[in-house]
Amino acid sequence: MVKKLIGRKLKTSRLKRDKTIQELAEMSHVSSNMISRIERGLTIPSVEILMKLADALGLSLSYFVEEAEKGSTIIHTPSGGGDPIFFFEDKHQITSLLKGLRDPGFSVFIDTLEPYCDSGEGGMVHTGEEFAMVLDGSIDFKIEGREYHLEKGDSLGFKATLPHSWKNNSPQQSRILWIVSPPPNV
Repeated sequence: MVKKLIGRKLKTSRLKRDKTIQELAEMSHVSSNMISRIERGLTIPSVEILMKLADALGLSLSYFVEEAEKGSTIIHTPSGGGDPIFFFEDKHQITSLLKGLRDPGFSVFIDTLEPYCDSGEGGMVHTGEEFAMVLDGSIDFKIEGREYHLEKGDSLGFKATLPHSWKNNSPQQSRILWIVSPPPNV
């Protein structure tokens, strides 16, 4: 659990500062291979390495471990709440509804998609399962070559190992509830 928490916090902090792994490696004097391993939750860094990374990012050492201490077994997220965790060119915003949950086996997100926003070229493939439900607007999915059009209230569940992509083909913003298992390292 601690490995994944530290890895997520490091990656989030690096991306918020628009730094590549290589740039952080140069700033911190920690190898890019080590930073990559930490971000993927494959290793727990030594205190010395964590101090170098925290210093390079302008953070305190306690930032990386405080969530591990404060992690909860219950997360209440009021309507409109949640923690923004991903933005892409002002077209795609993901808000976590479970941030701070200790050792989750899944993640729950609200994904706000601007008109004509899409998942990019080609199909995504990764481990686990996904569930999407349209809260507002609509979204078009393509899963293993088959197309699905979802409107408000419609949902879709699928194995993420199948090539998949999505697009908001609408001239209006769409909001999608995602449940993803296992939780991605966001």
